This record gives sequence, structure tokens and C-alpha cells, in this order.
Amino acid sequence: MFAPTTPKLWCLAALLLALPLAATADIYKYTDKYGRVFLTDRPSHSGYKRLVKTWKGWSPSGTKSINYRLLSENRKRFSRTIELAARSLKVPSALLHAVITAESAYDPDAVSRAGAVGLMQLMPATAQRYGVSDRTDPNANVTGGTRYLKDLMGMFNNDLSLAIAAYNAGENAVISYGRKIPPYEETQAYVRRVLQYYKDYKLMKVL
Repeated sequence: MFAPTTPKLWCLAALLLALPLAATADIYKYTDKYGRVFLTDRPSHSGYKRLVKTWKGWSPSGTKSINYRLLSENRKRFSRTIELAARSLKVPSALLHAVITAESAYDPDAVSRAGAVGLMQLMPATAQRYGVSDRTDPNANVTGGTRYLKDLMGMFNNDLSLAIAAYNAGENAVISYGRKIPPYEETQAYVRRVLQYYKDYKLMKVL
């Protein structure tokens, strides 16, 4: 969630969400030690990073672009980390692979325009909730994200669709819509995508 400190920055953040991503002005992002995200077109210190458009939204300039031809290689790179979290927390590894594929395409440095970070795209509040101090650390990120997903499964009586929807939109959104998938186009598409990935990964002999 954006947390600008001035009306000007608040307006800028709103415009970023409302206007096409082809805006010509450079936008800079800074995340403070509390996980709050600030956006501006006039950075006041070197901590601000210029944003560029990526498949997941806006990410810091210099972040490696996703190469889908190397998706298999990226998946294998973190397969042990994912398998350890899956075994430890008793969550299907294929489900974790499905969520990570949809969230970050296995890019540990992925940053969404909402400020979610890492393989499982943890927001600051979620990371704090599960004791993840460094969201870019693959082991900590996957463990925290897996714990969150497991808790969502328990919260929604092992209804996989609802747990996945809650991972995307938040558990309160699912609850507020009568424990149904919220009528958000993004969330509904996300649920379909993760379920398809999950089905595909379950059929694979080697992850």
C-alpha cells in the first residue's frame, strides 16, 4: 500500500494507478525501514530508485527482466527451497510452485507496483506477521509465504480456490464477500491461473 507523506505525492500515486503505464515522466520509489512505500517524480535522496514497467507492474530500474524461456531453469534454482518449505509445513510443493510462478516467475527480486516483494510477493504487513525481516531472501520469503498460504487453507476449510483468492486479495476481501471469490477481475483471473499451474505441476514428475 502506498504511503506518501504529502498531498502532491498522494496525487501522484493515485495517477499512477489510474493512468496508462506509458507515462513519460520518470517515477522513483523508496521503501523505508518500516516497509512504507513512497513514490515521487522528484527524488530527494539517493535511496529512491527509478521505476520501469515490467510484466508485474512497476519495478526498480535494473531489476532483471523475466525470460520465460528460462522459466524451467529458474524453477530448478529454487526447487530445494520450495521442497523444504513444503515438507516442513505440509503444503503441496506443486501448489507452492504454482503460486510462485503466478506471483514472480521465480524472480527473487520481483517488486510489484503495490510494494509486494520476492518469490511469493510478500507485502510488508504479511512479512512482519510471519517474521520475515528480508523479503528478498528466498528461504525466508518462501517460508513466510508458505506459512501464510497454509493459514489461509485452514481459515477457509481447505477450499483451495478461496485460499488462493485470499492470497491475492486478502482474507478480509474473501470474508466480506460471503466467503466467495471476490468479484475482482484480477483475483478471478489469478485463481484460474494458479489452479491451472497447480494442475500442470502435479502432472510433472520432476519439479
